[in-house]
Amino acid sequence: MNQITHWINGALDTQKVERSGEIFNPATGKVTAGVALADGATVDRAVDAATIAFASWRHSSLTKRTQILFTFRELVLQNKERIAALITEQHGKVLSDAAGEVTRGLEVVEFACGIPHLLKGGFSEEVSTGVDVYSIRQPLGPVAIISPFNFPAMVPMWFFPIAIACGNTVILKPSEKDPSAAMFMADLWKQAGLPDGVFNVVHGDKESVDALLNHPGIKSVSFVGSTPIAKYVYETGTKAGKRVQALGGAKNHMVVLPDSDLELAADAAINAGFGSAGERCMAISAIVAVEPIASALVARIKSRMADIKTGDGAKGADMGPLVTAVHRDKVASYIDAGEKAGATLVVDGRDVKVDGDGFFLGPTLFDNVTPEMTIYKEEIFGPVLSILRVNSYEEALQLVNSHPYGNGTAIFTNDGGAARRYQNEVEVGMVGINVPIPVPMAYFSFGGWKNSLFGDTHAHGTEGVSFFTRGKVVTSRWLDPSHGGINLGFPQND
Repeated sequence: MNQITHWINGALDTQKVERSGEIFNPATGKVTAGVALADGATVDRAVDAATIAFASWRHSSLTKRTQILFTFRELVLQNKERIAALITEQHGKVLSDAAGEVTRGLEVVEFACGIPHLLKGGFSEEVSTGVDVYSIRQPLGPVAIISPFNFPAMVPMWFFPIAIACGNTVILKPSEKDPSAAMFMADLWKQAGLPDGVFNVVHGDKESVDALLNHPGIKSVSFVGSTPIAKYVYETGTKAGKRVQALGGAKNHMVVLPDSDLELAADAAINAGFGSAGERCMAISAIVAVEPIASALVARIKSRMADIKTGDGAKGADMGPLVTAVHRDKVASYIDAGEKAGATLVVDGRDVKVDGDGFFLGPTLFDNVTPEMTIYKEEIFGPVLSILRVNSYEEALQLVNSHPYGNGTAIFTNDGGAARRYQNEVEVGMVGINVPIPVPMAYFSFGGWKNSLFGDTHAHGTEGVSFFTRGKVVTSRWLDPSHGGINLGFPQND
């Protein structure tokens, strides 16, 4: 069985593995590999390598950094299908979704290729007589990235291209459930000419996370995951004196107004609710239908769900399995809870029939969900869609704004005034107007409000550049030339 180990100082780690975990193919339920789980000593070696590399990498020219980034971009593009296959094999999402993930990650790499422009400071001449002031931005040092299982390529790429382009060195701790995409990208960095120690990968569980959060050599931590863990990472990391951006969970609402195109809204609900088996922090999980269109919308969504083929993501299915058996059972327990709470179970995903022993759960639809139900209050992170019925725009807005999560939201309407009012009044970090998954482009920034983000800085975009650099302001005064304008010994013209 393949044993996946760490990537430290530009090579596979050869140290003896003391602890390891199992990696499953979610579509078959079979163990396909083992993964080394780092202890504190392993993290120490990775940080030491990153610290040594930082001493020279921080002084590398912007031209050299850009050339390496462009080469890395080309290598990822050339190997896009291979990376997608690794994602599908270990996460379970369908191949087209996995390929789309790599594409979205590449957009951040492309954004980071413009780092010479993004790192430019400002200059003010003669702020006082003979005095100039200018600003510069400098890298932090070794930085840690702790990424989730649901986007094993894209989420790390939200952070490490910008961190490296800014002159930092990186220790990536990917999810131990699907680590191979991170390892493949580490090798591509090597091929691109990145100096050893600038990009390192350590695998592990809470032990390795705690080691990173408390290590004095780590200057910042970027995290994406559930809200309870995001809060823990933020509190632990900041207490240890680190800069932290911790992106948490979500309960994304899609508000459907009576004037909207219901065919478009139903298609959007299917794609945003069941894509990647609902294992997305930007998945729509709650549809707020403003009467009198709820029943018509439910009917359209139900009819489309009948056409969704659940199965192996590598074999032409529309929706793949969930990542583990434990997670599959947890999501199924929410369906149980929704029934017991009195919601109307329109389509029951527990009834799905798929060959093999994979971690499958079919698309599920609830109607007549109310705010006090667990299936509405908590993040399910699976293919479960809830319909809440309200009587007005104001009631819909109040519902969204009252929820403790504030990651993403969408509104479907043909009324420009209503859309403009919603984007202004809703208390959520990312808003879509007739767009169900409002994931910003790389040159904007990704992040939510409220319990969906701990920290002040969002991912990628200009906020990402600010996060991975520190500002410095220089006030400069130079006296008149000490030579007084006399001949310095240069050749004179007769």
